[in-house]
Amino acid sequence: MVGKEFEKLVEIMATLRGEKGCEWDKAQTHQSLKPYLIEEAYEVLNAIDNNDDEELKEELGDVLLQVVFHSQIAAEREAFTIEDVIKTLSDKLVRRHPHVFGNAQGYSYARWEEIKAKEKGQKKRSSIGDVNHALPGLSLARRVQENAAGVGFDWTEIEDVWHKVEEEIKELKNAKNEEEIEEEMGDLLFAIVNLARFLNVDPERAIRKATEKFIARFEKMEKEIEKDGKKLENMTVAEMDEYWNKVKSQEYKKVEEVNEG
Repeated sequence: MVGKEFEKLVEIMATLRGEKGCEWDKAQTHQSLKPYLIEEAYEVLNAIDNNDDEELKEELGDVLLQVVFHSQIAAEREAFTIEDVIKTLSDKLVRRHPHVFGNAQGYSYARWEEIKAKEKGQKKRSSIGDVNHALPGLSLARRVQENAAGVGFDWTEIEDVWHKVEEEIKELKNAKNEEEIEEEMGDLLFAIVNLARFLNVDPERAIRKATEKFIARFEKMEKEIEKDGKKLENMTVAEMDEYWNKVKSQEYKKVEEVNEG
């Protein structure tokens, strides 16, 4: 059943790109589709955060569409087909899990990296692994730290991580010029990512949620200000703070009511 549905999807994509297909679909290239792939991936994350299975189902379909779309464009260039993509993935999964499909004993991060390096016809450059430098900054830091931890280079106690964060804050306060400030800020953020990892928090997700909360709270503050017949641009910071704190207290009150209920 899965095979038939997948074949139907591939046929639909080929039709959309065909002579009598959709003008927009026919005009797309690998380059033009790049933003959509990133956008769809983030929408999947949002669906997961919302614990919404219906939304997750739809957004995963949109990600799958991007895979099929790129594969169709590649097939038209006679570069590769969707079948090649699937076979390459299946072979890689088997090859990289010798502890499941072979005779190796248990998962090993070091073996995983050795297999990856061998696949690319190169010696393993570093125990830290082949890092994707295109990742967002916080995600890149987390991945590097996880890779280092995978070979035993990691803090042993979370208290040491807290001390490192405090140390970096002091160094940032003592920075003398823009170059030092940037470097120390980077060190502080890197230390905070380490702390997030020890607390089992995804730093990328955490900062996105904090930013979304700020946006929602700011918009509520604006509405409260408008309700009182005032204009944001004519207010002092102290006056805005009063409304900001009012919105926060309203939010906390709602949370308490929900918990009591």
